[in-house]
Amino acid sequence: MTARYIAVLAETRTSPGEWAAAREAEGWDGVAVSDHAFMGTQPLPHVWVTAAEMAGATSRATIATCFANNLLRSPVEFAQASLALQRTSGGRFEAGLGAGWDQAEMEAIGLTFPADVGERAGRYIEAGRVVRALFDDRTLAFTGRWYELQVPAIGPDVVSPPLVVSVGGKRTTAALAPIADIVEVKLPGFATTGKGPLHVRSLRAVTLAEVAERLDEVRALNPSAVPALFVNVGCGNDPLVHTMRGALAGSFSEHLYGDPAEVADMLGQLAGLGARRITLGALTDTSYRLLAPALAAGRG
Repeated sequence: MTARYIAVLAETRTSPGEWAAAREAEGWDGVAVSDHAFMGTQPLPHVWVTAAEMAGATSRATIATCFANNLLRSPVEFAQASLALQRTSGGRFEAGLGAGWDQAEMEAIGLTFPADVGERAGRYIEAGRVVRALFDDRTLAFTGRWYELQVPAIGPDVVSPPLVVSVGGKRTTAALAPIADIVEVKLPGFATTGKGPLHVRSLRAVTLAEVAERLDEVRALNPSAVPALFVNVGCGNDPLVHTMRGALAGSFSEHLYGDPAEVADMLGQLAGLGARRITLGALTDTSYRLLAPALAAGRG
């Protein structure tokens, strides 16, 4: 089995358009941008502006949000922006909506981070339902616990983009997988816990059998949805790559760091478990460039 591979821009030093064009030329299936002002001390690009610039600089690659932060914006704005990007990209946009997790960032920019994980999950589930209705019907009357909305019309009038959700726990998986077009499984499932994007001890404990089980769960809930994964990778001889490989020793994730051929082989194994779309966060700036030929060779 084969998968589509998505590269994520996570720095502001490079022009998003130039970066996206380079990834497309290397053969990546898609490019994406996350929704943060910063992570730690690293500034990150603005989600909607960057996605639009990427769309204008490419012609083949899909454009995605990985993921728009539901705690930062209204689901109505997310739906409106997604429809606009679908038009801007000529139908290549994939609308990724996430629950939001970075408590330190939100508090630093003056916003309230809901302390209760149940509230964050509940807001995310309701927002997903709102977006699904707006994508399907372009109008909405919605009353839930967290949102009360009256939307008479929304546009532009284009074919709606696929709705991509990121799920970690049982509650969000059961509620959102049935209504999404692409369901990305978080490994481990910290989508709404605030623990961060990479929790090494927990990630080291995840097995391939557990990955297969989660992907099977998605297929059982929605046979028409695309099962997807997010993983971090690192290629080459950078000391950071060696450090991560050592920290993950003994787990399958160890093989996502190091020689590009080995990383590509492990990604192929994940695709063989049923992941049809794999989004890759890169540990180093050169990882995408180094990995692209190995992925192409693996496709034969």
